[in-house]
Amino acid sequence: MKTLDYRQFQCPHPVVETRKALLAHPGEELQVLVSDQISVDNLNRLAASLSYQLLQQPAEVGFLLTLTPAENTEVTPAVAKQAGGKSVIFCGSEQMGDGDGELGLILLKNFFVTLTELEVPPDAILFVNSGVKLACQGSEALEALNALACRGVDIAACGLCLDFYHLKDKLQVGRTTNMLEIAETTLQAGRVIRP
Repeated sequence: MKTLDYRQFQCPHPVVETRKALLAHPGEELQVLVSDQISVDNLNRLAASLSYQLLQQPAEVGFLLTLTPAENTEVTPAVAKQAGGKSVIFCGSEQMGDGDGELGLILLKNFFVTLTELEVPPDAILFVNSGVKLACQGSEALEALNALACRGVDIAACGLCLDFYHLKDKLQVGRTTNMLEIAETTLQAGRVIRP
C-alpha cells in the first residue's frame, strides 16, 4: 500500500494530489499523512465522492488516513454538470471574500490552482477592477492562470481597469477586453461564478 506524506502542505494541495493518486490507481488502497483537521475533512469529502471509505488514525505528527475502495464500485472523476452555455468566472477583486486581505489573496490563488486540477475547467475568466492585478506581472496566480490558458480557458482583463492601475504593459496572461464584451459574455453565459 502506498503512503503519501502531505504534512508539510496546506489545502488544497493534499486533496488535489490525493485525488490524482486515486484516479491514477483506481481500486487501490492508499494511505495519506496530513497535518490538520481541515485536510482531514476535505479528504473525507473526496473519499465519499469517489466511493472510498476513510479510516482516520492519529500519527506522530498529524493524522494518518487510510482510503479503501468500496466493493464493486468503479472510481470515476466527478464531472461538473454543464448549464446551457459557457461557464464564466467573473473576478472583480484581487482577493476572495471580504475579510482579511492577505488571506483573501491566498484563497483566490488556491482557487485558481484548484481549477487547474478539475476535469472540466471554466470556459472563460474575466478580470475587472483590482482583479486585473492577478493577470499581471508579479502576481502569485500567474502559474495557475497560464496552465488554465494552455487548457483553452479564455482569460481576459478589462482594458479600462488596466489603465486605471497603470498595468497595461504588465499584463502577463490572457488578453485585454472591454465592457461591451464583458457584458455580452456574462449575459450569454450558462453560469457566472464570482469567487
